[in-house]
Amino acid sequence: MAIKLVAIDLDDTLLGDDLIISEHCLNTIRAIQEKGVLVTLATGRMYSSALPYARQLKMDIPIITYQGALVKNSLSGEILYYKPVPGVLAVKIMEYFEENNVHYHAYFGDRLCMKSLTEEGKCYANLAGIEPVIMEDLIYKAKSQETFKILSVTEDYGLLLEMELELKRMYGRELNITRSKPFFLETMNSLANKGDALQVVARHYNIERKEVLAIGDSYNDLQMIEWAGIGVAMGNARDTVKEAADYVTFSNEEEGVAEALRKFVLY
Repeated sequence: MAIKLVAIDLDDTLLGDDLIISEHCLNTIRAIQEKGVLVTLATGRMYSSALPYARQLKMDIPIITYQGALVKNSLSGEILYYKPVPGVLAVKIMEYFEENNVHYHAYFGDRLCMKSLTEEGKCYANLAGIEPVIMEDLIYKAKSQETFKILSVTEDYGLLLEMELELKRMYGRELNITRSKPFFLETMNSLANKGDALQVVARHYNIERKEVLAIGDSYNDLQMIEWAGIGVAMGNARDTVKEAADYVTFSNEEEGVAEALRKFVLY
């Protein structure tokens, strides 16, 4: 059956290491759009961080952001799916990161909010292309404002893995705890994942699972790759992701997205 919906991760998938969509990938996506195939983004990025790419691709479709916590149309602004972190749990997660003395930040109302501007915070803000908002009372704010997700950044990979395991042990039934980039540990509502969000988009357009193609590279892409009729892993993907995929394409630096779209959509 022909593919009718394609979901593509951004970082380390559609974007090159320069954070730009190559001309070849742009043209290939436009070619499948001209065939009537719907294309959406599925990213851990904020909505406001993903929006410029959606506009570059001339998308008029709900895009999956915050790992699936917010699915919002890139043109009309209509919200299709919204699953913030429960307030009590948001406070507990922030307190946990405080105890471990690692950088963390939260997202209130599509704003990137930090307690202070650390070096990790600066690097993340540059990557996202978003100006951070400094809130010294970040934990207090979480008691009254809904949080899309909480993200910790540390170059201590051993500590990051320890925190991931401990948080999953404590809150694994209530929260979605995953890694995106090697030093990012992300915490969302248990219903905020790219797989569930992609199902919502597919149902919105009456598209069957077998008519969906998903492309990604990291642990946070696993659920959508496993759910889609065709799941594609990038050549630079984690081994676990490659094992779960139906097909492994080229790396993001080799325009693997374009190769996969030619193979499964433009054949």
